[in-house]
Amino acid sequence: MKVLITGGSGALGSSLQKVFKGAYFPKHREMDIANPDSVNKALLKYKPDILIHAAALVGIRECEENKKKAWLTNVEGTQNIVNALKRLNNNCYLVYMSTACVFAGENEKYYTENDIPSPKNYYSITKLCGEIVSRQYENTCIIRTNFVPKNRWKYPKAFVDRFGTYLFSDNVAKGIYDVCKKRIKGIVHIVGSKRISMYELALLAGSKNVGKMTMQEYNGPPLTIDMSLSTKRWKKYKIE
Repeated sequence: MKVLITGGSGALGSSLQKVFKGAYFPKHREMDIANPDSVNKALLKYKPDILIHAAALVGIRECEENKKKAWLTNVEGTQNIVNALKRLNNNCYLVYMSTACVFAGENEKYYTENDIPSPKNYYSITKLCGEIVSRQYENTCIIRTNFVPKNRWKYPKAFVDRFGTYLFSDNVAKGIYDVCKKRIKGIVHIVGSKRISMYELALLAGSKNVGKMTMQEYNGPPLTIDMSLSTKRWKKYKIE
């Protein structure tokens, strides 16, 4: 079984490397997702049976300030992969990594796979567009989730009033592996078993000295306040 995973240098990519032993994680010079010729060459040469598309521009502020780059990476990059898989025509199983942020997150609601997205910022818009693009390919699973690496919190403070059913990247990587074994199609939410604040998440990650902040102190692009997901199609995972 040949597995190709984009975004190997990211937090999720690092965790996927531990779970998908022997998978191909092409470097940028080997496969530039924004370049259709580069994507075609890499996929037609490697001929994956499973492709996990985790590469994306994820910084909310960066996406807002450089919309052209965000669109090229998150939307056109996904389109390039879909086009190449159609050309490959070997029924490769595609996993598109999306985000809980495709929802508005304003009503303390646990969003399921059946709920209608309503993005609040440009990053979320591009990820939702990526979902739509990936649906052009029949053998696809769209995974929505919300995670951080289990490292020291990279910011001095964390929100006490921004919530989600968070997981660590290692938990999500295990969930993706489970989904791939079942070859589930359509939308799947990989979620934690409880709703916690970002501050609680930072403490769980081992950052004991992180400070507290509220959304009133935030100044930047619109944010999804409550990223809590539930699932009607899959199991929940315990954050650990």
